[in-house]
Amino acid sequence: MSRPAPRRPVRAWLITPALAVERFDKAKGCGADIALADLEDSVAPSHKAAARTTAEEFLHTQTASGPVLGLRVNAPVTADGVRDLAAITAYAHQPDIVLVPKVESARDIDIVAGALDTPAHTPTIYALIETPRAINQLPSILAATRLGGLLFGAADYAALTGCARTWDSLLYARSVIANSAAAAGIPAIDSPFFDIEDLSGLREETERARALGFQGKGAVHPRQIPVITRAFTPSADEIAAAQDILTADQTARAAVTTVSGRMVGPPLVAAAQAVVDQAVVDQAATASS
Repeated sequence: MSRPAPRRPVRAWLITPALAVERFDKAKGCGADIALADLEDSVAPSHKAAARTTAEEFLHTQTASGPVLGLRVNAPVTADGVRDLAAITAYAHQPDIVLVPKVESARDIDIVAGALDTPAHTPTIYALIETPRAINQLPSILAATRLGGLLFGAADYAALTGCARTWDSLLYARSVIANSAAAAGIPAIDSPFFDIEDLSGLREETERARALGFQGKGAVHPRQIPVITRAFTPSADEIAAAQDILTADQTARAAVTTVSGRMVGPPLVAAAQAVVDQAVVDQAATASS
């Protein structure tokens, strides 16, 4: 089964502390596909109430050419998470994406959907997979009908397992997340790369994530956005090669054909179609920005 192309790109994600009002304009103007205000880890417990107020300001300027706007809430089974959801229901502008941390069961997604879904608006709900238990429970988490995607939280996962925060150490978790998301037909988004100065390392890790099946990656600073966007955007050569495969398939009208001396069957045709579909989505987003 090939994954459907998202209606808008989900390549580059930027999460900004909900209290950092002075950063809001830059977060929404840096070229990210998704921009979230964070109510969770970046906000001290004593400042949570104030953050719920400023988070509403973050959602006020959603435009067709800007990023999709959303929130990372506190875990819905905590007191702060319950307060977040109650506050959001009263917002004049609702988040288009809600990122739910510490997800370990379908119940976490169901709680958020039950609180926020209305006849007029249903946000896309992403599960932040960041614990060993979450990796083990992915099949049951994917049973949540309102789950829209998975995002890998490498820092918490590494801390809880005691593993190094390296590509090899985290490869198993990444592989399980990418495979599970593909099986469910939803996007998988990779964890941020935490060294702001190492853009070469960011590019290498992002390319590896894309090769593994991820469709986007988090960023911890706006300067990382162009690197991530380029890595997840099909190149002109990739698009041309995909179009050649589709043309050959249409011409041959057979299960298997050849392109440039290479055998091409249904799986490669499906992959080529996914590249072309993604290019159309990316180009539409660029034209509207």
